[in-house]
Amino acid sequence: QVQYLESGGALVQPGGSLRLSCAASGFIFGAFAMKWYRQAPGAEREFVARIDPTGRRKNYADSVQGRFIISRDNAARMVFLQMNNLKPEDTAVYYCQADKSTTWGQGTQVTVDS
Repeated sequence: QVQYLESGGALVQPGGSLRLSCAASGFIFGAFAMKWYRQAPGAEREFVARIDPTGRRKNYADSVQGRFIISRDNAARMVFLQMNNLKPEDTAVYYCQADKSTTWGQGTQVTVDS
C-alpha cells in the first residue's frame, strides 16, 4: 500500500534552515508529482510546494516562495524540502503526498522558536 515516511523536523531558531525528507513506497514514484503540505496547530492543512515527476517544474505557496526549495530523487523514491530563513509562522507538522493520493503519513514536526 501507499506509504510516506517524513523526517528531518526539529526545533530551530528564526532565520535557521532545515531539510525535510520523505521516503515514499507502494506506487510508481517517478510517474507522479509530489507535494509538501503543512498543518499548524488549530489550522487547516495547507499546500506548501509541488514538484512534477521530472523534477523540472516546481510550484510554491506565496508564503514560502524564495525561502523553500523542493527537490526529488526518483531513483531513491524520495522528495525533499529545503527550508531556509525559517519564521515562527512556519511552525507546523509537514507532510508529503503524491498527486491524486488520499493517504497521509505521520508527518514531521517543525518548530521555529527562539
